[in-house]
Amino acid sequence: MKTLQEIKAELLAENHSRQYELNGEVFNLTDGEFNEAIANKAEMILAQEQYAAEKEAIRQAKISAYQKLGLTEAEIEALLPSPKPAEE
Repeated sequence: MKTLQEIKAELLAENHSRQYELNGEVFNLTDGEFNEAIANKAEMILAQEQYAAEKEAIRQAKISAYQKLGLTEAEIEALLPSPKPAEE
């Protein structure tokens, strides 16, 4: 899993715009506002990745328990369907 600093570096490499529009008027972010926005987005992405990792760990623990009980892959799939890929 990526660290917070790695996520921030990736976000900064994407060259996000420092301008935003509000009610038809264009504003420029200050360096402080821009850095805060990047930090907030990086923290959000990290939290999402941690949640997904925790969710997958729980799923794998359940699969392991079902295998120890002697269930087949088809039975495990019926009880615990594989996650569908997220649509973008």
